[in-house]
Amino acid sequence: MAIRELKPNTPGTRGMTTQDFSGITTNKPLRSLLMPKRRGNGRNNQGRITTRHQGGGAKQFYRMVNFNLASGTKAVVEHIEYDPNRSARIARLKDESGKFHYILAVSGLKVGQQIISSDEQTPIENGNRLPIKYIPLGATIHAIELQPGRGAQLARSAGNGAQLVAKEEDYAQVRLPSGEIRLVQVNCRATIGTVGNEQHQNVKIGKAGRNRRKGIRPSVRGVVMNAVDHPHGGGDGGRHGVGGGGKGGYGHAPKTPWGQKTLGYKTRRRKSTDKFIVRSAHAGKRR
Repeated sequence: MAIRELKPNTPGTRGMTTQDFSGITTNKPLRSLLMPKRRGNGRNNQGRITTRHQGGGAKQFYRMVNFNLASGTKAVVEHIEYDPNRSARIARLKDESGKFHYILAVSGLKVGQQIISSDEQTPIENGNRLPIKYIPLGATIHAIELQPGRGAQLARSAGNGAQLVAKEEDYAQVRLPSGEIRLVQVNCRATIGTVGNEQHQNVKIGKAGRNRRKGIRPSVRGVVMNAVDHPHGGGDGGRHGVGGGGKGGYGHAPKTPWGQKTLGYKTRRRKSTDKFIVRSAHAGKRR
């Protein structure tokens, strides 16, 4: 996927870029695989905002993506479609029984290509899904299970792919996009290749209204607030004053509006899954 630059006809389009949608083969999703998407606007079942800066946006329907394509499925790619709910493209499959499925579109996927999902040895081709024990070392994979039969949980966003680096008895070592090396059972299934739409992260939004249509509301910086409203707020002398907030938030640890540290502060609680992490994503990073 390439990035398309817009002509600077207005201040909003100056510097704005958008995705190239030439790889999408249809703009009509399959109605049987759509469901209404409720707008929560960041609120929980009590009506309280639990996720800030959400609300409004264009109306969307959720595409029911099959993250656990049944073993023994042989299907043909009918269309590559746009999905407003994720950064990746999705592929519409039609299996031998005439049933339709949506899956994540692997990079380089073409209309008419056959996709095989199996628990047995399967050709190592982009888009095929099989257990990790049958995948050769060094291969790039995505849509990885954490428990056999549970469905894809790791490496699902645009351009992402994990690398299979080692196998030892019942577990394989997988290097995730974050740099973390994690143990995954060899009976867990994964899809060969990387997720498509690799240039998604390079799109320049260009103007605030484009984010509003995505349902993202404005965020006010803590340093411009009063001390009573945010840990970064307050300070004498304006922007470069002597107070904590007046120094632009520097000089003390950055915090959330409720005082929780946000940079370099470990928030992961000790979990039973820690034993599966061979190398942390933070190991070896420059500080």
